[in-house]
Amino acid sequence: MRTHQKLCLSLLASTSTLLISSNLLAAPVVLELDYDIPVQQNQVAFVPFAGDSVLSPIILNDLSKTELKVTSKDLPQQPRSISELSGTLPVWQSMGIPYLVVGSTRSNRGKVVTDYEVIDIKSGRVIEGKQSLTADNNRESMRYAGHVIADKVYELITGIPGDFSGRIAYIEEVGTGKEKVSRLKVMDADGENAKTITEVAGSIFSPSWSPDGNRIAYSVQRDKSYPVIYVQNVSGGSASALTPFSGSNLSPSFSPDGSKILFSSSFEGSANIYEISASGGKPRRITNWPSSEVQPSYAPDGKSFVFVSDRSGFNKPQIYRYEFGSGNTTKVSNSGYATSPQFSSDGSQIAFLSGRSAAIMNSGGAITTNLGNTGIDEAPSFSPNGKRVVYASTQGGKGILTIKSLNGGESFGKSGQGTIRSPVWSSSPK
Repeated sequence: MRTHQKLCLSLLASTSTLLISSNLLAAPVVLELDYDIPVQQNQVAFVPFAGDSVLSPIILNDLSKTELKVTSKDLPQQPRSISELSGTLPVWQSMGIPYLVVGSTRSNRGKVVTDYEVIDIKSGRVIEGKQSLTADNNRESMRYAGHVIADKVYELITGIPGDFSGRIAYIEEVGTGKEKVSRLKVMDADGENAKTITEVAGSIFSPSWSPDGNRIAYSVQRDKSYPVIYVQNVSGGSASALTPFSGSNLSPSFSPDGSKILFSSSFEGSANIYEISASGGKPRRITNWPSSEVQPSYAPDGKSFVFVSDRSGFNKPQIYRYEFGSGNTTKVSNSGYATSPQFSSDGSQIAFLSGRSAAIMNSGGAITTNLGNTGIDEAPSFSPNGKRVVYASTQGGKGILTIKSLNGGESFGKSGQGTIRSPVWSSSPK
């Protein structure tokens, strides 16, 4: 017997039309939808879309990395819409697979239109009606469209937004000393389509995404100079220096509305936490302890932030939380050595480094997941829906990016040249 639970979901309107281009997504129309979702038997039959050879492999690969069990093999027919299931629905029902994804692509004025449906096989109805998505007919837009469709299919089945259309920024280092070259790179959430955003002779530290997924803040330290924080648009253009101050300027973190950036700096003496407009200007000092305060990270609601301090003693860093409203500071971590905190999107979890091990704790400081020794002093970064993390490690002398599912999905790695550091996952670009 299958257990069901009742969910009330905010989803896109019955016929959802999205335009995928350089401007990406428009705002959805929200409605309330009430239906049953199987709790234990999440399985999906995926029929490659008719007329398509590009989107279907991307969608199938994305969904296979989740906890959903997806198959496109040994299916009784290859329908492109629910209308083609008339007379064969009992055959599909006898397979015991709860969900079926079908669709087709067509050309319209030089663009590619994809119509697709997620069918609840037990009831024989389309969940939330037919979906339609329009993409520019080029590789970049088509890859992105595939990730957006995978996100929507995942959401229609689970009630949770997918995380495939977000991107992952990371640092790739080759060489040492004066010969070191660092590249800030961005790749799709499936580990493909990596591109270099900027390259410097020296070191790049702690990239941070803006909430809309269009900008990255990061620190650069060139030979015989202090680290300076820059802000750069991912789609191109030159980087602008945010912190031209003497001292170590590190660990930028965008506020949830994208208007401000937290960072740590020693330009007034010991390292403290500052807040500055994302467009630059005069920073406001927030912490003023005699100890060193570094690695700030905004909470998703913008009402507080976590940071690291060694006020407990030398080489005993701990994670603290600062409340903007009251100015109160409380200790969060309970382990002996805790650094590099990053919130999940709902604020319920904090990824951090516990000693040399990547770990996750709840907002009360209790460790809930230990991901093991990464070989690099860095914490994992959550995917947009909090169901996966990405973290860097070293295996066999090679830098590896690992994307790990936290709820039973497939985990996979991506190797690169030299050392890989500081991967961080963006939300879907707006």
